[in-house]
Amino acid sequence: MTTSVSVLVAIYNAAPYLEQCLDSLLGQSIENIQILCMDDCSTDNSWEILQDYARRDARVEIFQMPENSGQAKARNELIRHARGKFVTFLDSDDWMAPDTLENCVKIFDEHDDADCVLLRVLKIDENGTETDYDKPIPPSLTGFEAFKASLTWDIHGCYAARREFFEQWPYDDTCRSYSDDNSTRQHYYHSRRVYYAPDARYFYRQNADSTTHRVSVRRYDFLRANTSMKRQLLDLNVGEEILDIYENIRWLNCVGLYMFYYQNRCLMSAADNAYGLQEIKSVWRSIEAKRLRPRNRYKLGYVPLQWSWRLFRVEEEIYFFLRSIKNRWKNIA
Repeated sequence: MTTSVSVLVAIYNAAPYLEQCLDSLLGQSIENIQILCMDDCSTDNSWEILQDYARRDARVEIFQMPENSGQAKARNELIRHARGKFVTFLDSDDWMAPDTLENCVKIFDEHDDADCVLLRVLKIDENGTETDYDKPIPPSLTGFEAFKASLTWDIHGCYAARREFFEQWPYDDTCRSYSDDNSTRQHYYHSRRVYYAPDARYFYRQNADSTTHRVSVRRYDFLRANTSMKRQLLDLNVGEEILDIYENIRWLNCVGLYMFYYQNRCLMSAADNAYGLQEIKSVWRSIEAKRLRPRNRYKLGYVPLQWSWRLFRVEEEIYFFLRSIKNRWKNIA
């Protein structure tokens, strides 16, 4: 029987959630799926759990990275083993509804020009409350429309695509974290059309221990991932409008990471703080200020001041100090 969908599952210390993740895949309403699992050198018992599932069901194929390398590299290794007509992924602390893959494949079957299919993302908070992705998603988009929307994440990055897309444009592994999002944008850009499957439900656990929430030097990978995306946009020759949009995003992320530094430097080592400042400085220096919107160029805290790194830092310190005072007064009130 031909494999319909290959699901990529990259795992690192996911033992508390891994069984729910894998059970949701084994319980899918279509059986001709391939579940590819890569353990990225976990230090908990994730590997033992994977071995147990592989023994019980031949659809679960398990692998181990030789060293901890991050999600993008782990997924790229799995793509080499994919046999499905379509490929998607499931984060190891998330899960899918039983008919998610069936509803996803149905969209591909109904539309010959479908190269990517967006799943319906439901965010699950610590209390188990479900909320839809923040922004409404159209029934379908051209590839370029989806690409443009993904720059600001007006559409999300949980999707399935034809296998050749993952083979031709594998995950950007520039960084250990965040750079895999860049490949999502490449997939959308090269698609004929991107369809939305509202019945293909993906449950996204809002995990306080995830990389995006943890106080870690890895958070600065976000800036390197943005720089990699900027290079790719230039290679694609996307035009001035897209470059303007993304330069504003890069600048907002640069200021946002300074806020992360300001709020958490007491929790991090001197070496990590020095590294973080160097990453921020690199982006600050490379920003094309002429592309910034007025509100992102002239507002206190956002003025690039590219002739003086020291002066820019003074601006940021004042700005975030004033914000902290304002927030304290709000809490008192």
